[in-house]
Amino acid sequence: MKVSELGEFGLIDLLAKMVDAAQDKKATAWQKLILGIGDDAAAWYGDTSIQLATVDSLIQDIDFTLGIVSWEELGWRAMAVNLSDIAAMGGLPRYALVSLALPDHTEVKDVTALYQGMIELAQQFEVAIAGGDMSSAPIVVINITVIGSTRGRAKPILTRSAAKPGDKVAVTGFLGASAAGLEVLNKRLSLEAETAAGLKKAFLKPYPRIAEGQILVEHGVRTAIDISDGLISDLRHICQASKVGARIEIERVPVPPAVKASFGDRALELALSGGDDYELLFTASTGVIDRVKKAASCPITVIGEVTGKAGEITLVDGKGNPVDLPKTGWEHFITR
Repeated sequence: MKVSELGEFGLIDLLAKMVDAAQDKKATAWQKLILGIGDDAAAWYGDTSIQLATVDSLIQDIDFTLGIVSWEELGWRAMAVNLSDIAAMGGLPRYALVSLALPDHTEVKDVTALYQGMIELAQQFEVAIAGGDMSSAPIVVINITVIGSTRGRAKPILTRSAAKPGDKVAVTGFLGASAAGLEVLNKRLSLEAETAAGLKKAFLKPYPRIAEGQILVEHGVRTAIDISDGLISDLRHICQASKVGARIEIERVPVPPAVKASFGDRALELALSGGDDYELLFTASTGVIDRVKKAASCPITVIGEVTGKAGEITLVDGKGNPVDLPKTGWEHFITR
């Protein structure tokens, strides 16, 4: 079987089972582990707090195209996608390790610009870039590992596996601008200058919801994920981990006015399956979400509810009629 037949998430599940079966369950490291493969970050008990770790890769011509994205924007984005994973666990990012593979003809000024983008975002969250690795390669490959923690050992973390039937499904911010921005960049769409700039920025410089992750934890949310692969795809991760289903009212999904005005009928598709928004998708009771709304500085929108039909995600319109969505989000190895 080829990886294209198994798919990204099938392969992850296979490898997770291999790793689990091979572990010495009596080992100290294993006994301290809270979460391994299968969530936004790994988690284990430290001496004074829960420790978190995540790693992500950006591959040239798969995740980015040089010439469309600047080196500085690329650095910001590479750091942001990792910080977002820590946000999705309700944690605080602390340290970053950066591994670069570069063609030998790469200009030094481009590498320093890449690091400037990383540094700019890292400084906003007091994250120290503490080391890494460098090697030569035919294309640019960026791997960043971020280590974080909770505020204390007794603090809970956000996971994908605590959703319950009856919970509401909610999101921070707005969805679809990043996917729209990528289309503007790739297709060189002609839009009003301010609109085009705003959509491009949504894709090139996403802002991780670290503060909002903290608010979710403080007010009783226990299930969350960041929206990287697409709203429906990432909601499916929660449903599978929690063994629940979900019903989404598509007219409640918060789509930016600029996306609606520029993309018309496709705006909702971009919001549901476009991905790269790096907003937080979470589930909780109505009372908990009301408290989150009062504390958060960004919009919080309830878009549906958790059901008891394990693994089943239903989309409905304003009249409750089922809606089909052929594309659900991004997955590596799957031919498009």
